[in-house]
Amino acid sequence: MSSPVPRRRAVRPPSRTARARARLRTIVTSVLPLVLGGVIALAGLAALVAAMVPVGPDWLAGAGAVAVVSVYTCALAARTGGRPVVFGALALALGVVVVVADEPVLCTGAAVMTCVVSAVLAVMATVPAVKFVGAAREAVVAVLIAAVGALATVGFAPAITLARFEYVTLGLAILGAFAVVFRLGAGLHGLGRRGVVTVLVGTLVLAGTLAYAELLRRYGTPGLVATLLDGVVWSREHLGAFPRPIESVLGIPALAWGCHMRARRRQGWWVCAFGVAATAPVAQALLNPAISLAESGLSVLYGVVVGLAVGFVLIRVDLAVTGPRGSRARRAEEAAAARPEPARTAALQ
Repeated sequence: MSSPVPRRRAVRPPSRTARARARLRTIVTSVLPLVLGGVIALAGLAALVAAMVPVGPDWLAGAGAVAVVSVYTCALAARTGGRPVVFGALALALGVVVVVADEPVLCTGAAVMTCVVSAVLAVMATVPAVKFVGAAREAVVAVLIAAVGALATVGFAPAITLARFEYVTLGLAILGAFAVVFRLGAGLHGLGRRGVVTVLVGTLVLAGTLAYAELLRRYGTPGLVATLLDGVVWSREHLGAFPRPIESVLGIPALAWGCHMRARRRQGWWVCAFGVAATAPVAQALLNPAISLAESGLSVLYGVVVGLAVGFVLIRVDLAVTGPRGSRARRAEEAAAARPEPARTAALQ
């Protein structure tokens, strides 16, 4: 007798919940969120520019600021491996509440959040660069992202004390950047001896720059202040602006050198973290009512130029100390410098 043919179990079709999740996963991993976020950010930027002209209704500035900070928050969460939909929706809801309530305290808090998110996102959006040209490109990309954040920060019309706002946002941006880099670098043990030295030197430069500026502002003798201000006045009269020292000396060089180092060593992320010393001042650049828009733009531009010159020197010194000798060996080193990192629009983890 022939054995009975086993009956096949009927395959149940996926439930509605499973189909919805699969459809949502397909949408999230597609190019649609990038396109949608870009369109919203460009619309917010257009609204902010129109409000500065001014053209259009009074609510354009607030609407543009909410649009930009929502997209930036979503992008930062996606870049750092978080939940972009949750944090983007939360930023959107809080932004709408702030604009509708129009309370000075809420507007100031929203401006602080926008400035910090813009500064940190500008650094996290960079990618490794094998050559100095690529490192310079990444510094410019970071500055442009922070510049859009500057327009959004002003769009909330905060009521601030300028020096306090600058210190608070710079401090929060540094803490945020180092918290993310701590995760990317797998903790402090990923620093290495060279990374420890780099972080210590960067911290000393940052602290020294801030302390010197504050001591000079509060306790500097009139003669010393006048002598130092003569150079600032000459630059503003003949060149139209004066670069911010913290951006030129620390922020832009750290971005350029860090992106160059990231193509070779993981410690480059710790150097890049000091890039918020450039992106945070850029995001704050439009808050001083005594400085015109043109002068603010020129100040950022001069800071980028001077900072890239310093960064070029740092990169050449680094290659001279740690790299191979000779042009042929350097070309071989550049060809082999391909430490993998996710693309600019992908999550870092």
